[in-house]
Amino acid sequence: MSGGLLEAFVDPWYQSLDDPAAAQREVLLNLLKGYSKTAYGASFHAESVTDAEGYKAAFPVASYSSLAAFLNRVGAGDDSALLPEPVVRWVMTRGTTGRPKVIPATETHLALILSAGARAIINFGLKKKGSVLERPVLNLNFPSDVGVVEGRKAGYSSGTYAKLNPGLGPAVLVPAQEEIDALGPGIGKEDWERRFELVYQRSKGMDIGCTMGVTPVLVAFASFLRRRHGILPKALWKPDALFCTSVAKIHTRYAPQLRYYFGEVPVVEVYSATEGVFGQQLDDLPYVSPNYDSYFFEAKTRDGFKMLHEMKRGEWGRVIVSTPLFARYDIGDLIEAEGKGYFRVLGRANFRVAAEHVLFNALALRKF
Repeated sequence: MSGGLLEAFVDPWYQSLDDPAAAQREVLLNLLKGYSKTAYGASFHAESVTDAEGYKAAFPVASYSSLAAFLNRVGAGDDSALLPEPVVRWVMTRGTTGRPKVIPATETHLALILSAGARAIINFGLKKKGSVLERPVLNLNFPSDVGVVEGRKAGYSSGTYAKLNPGLGPAVLVPAQEEIDALGPGIGKEDWERRFELVYQRSKGMDIGCTMGVTPVLVAFASFLRRRHGILPKALWKPDALFCTSVAKIHTRYAPQLRYYFGEVPVVEVYSATEGVFGQQLDDLPYVSPNYDSYFFEAKTRDGFKMLHEMKRGEWGRVIVSTPLFARYDIGDLIEAEGKGYFRVLGRANFRVAAEHVLFNALALRKF
């Protein structure tokens, strides 16, 4: 893939970081056009909303459970109940905080996953001038086909997105997602060990350039290699970077473990979920920068709802994201502004995580 094509993935992101307010206005207007085509959006008069304040006044904050009736209508074939275009497949979460959520995916949603999901690797490759874009990618994704879930044929989101977007030029997935899927849909210990053994056998003689996947799975794979084969990943490969997704505390909790296993390699954070790829690491600082050109972001803080880009350093709150699928959707995460356009995902929006953060800040202040 040529340099010009690569830059087409990241330039809109860079421009949105320079002027997030303008990018967010444009994104919101495009989203409202889609919402106005749905029964859900029409019930809140999406066609008459023209700005962010009107949007917040018209649309309530939604959750997966509050959208259940509309999702059921979509599942029964009434796509326009909630979506402005047809469902092309159903994807599901890992269910780490409860029952797995099964979410409809449209062409527009999948296109955003492709463009935003590629940014972490492309941004790193262009800035570091390394070979990460020219070498295979270690595939540690979940299976893309788990059969029928809640009456809908579905697959785990990471595997589904990997199957649809198997690589960028020479940076192909090893093994192919079809090989991962052939081992079955289970995610128990024995299932993962079979999957890890396949990954090891397919890739042990290859010049792997990076990994990209759910962070605890990367750690579990490395631990498996040490336990089963008596070898650490750093003895097999010299990756340019590890692109880590789907959990909080990547740099504080997981990065030390990953560097032990893979060597002194950059750990790059990606803020992603089944519902979208919301941000990724811009530079060497251990924070994420939002995809302002792709999704519409708010935060519910102690002072009320704010646009994400308007948050001051040290402010934190619940992430509210608007996507081509869902309007004003509470994704269930807490986020903190770190200043200069950087953010840190604190974890799930629950009492324990919030209390930990309050206590951490209180102890930090006592040092001064």
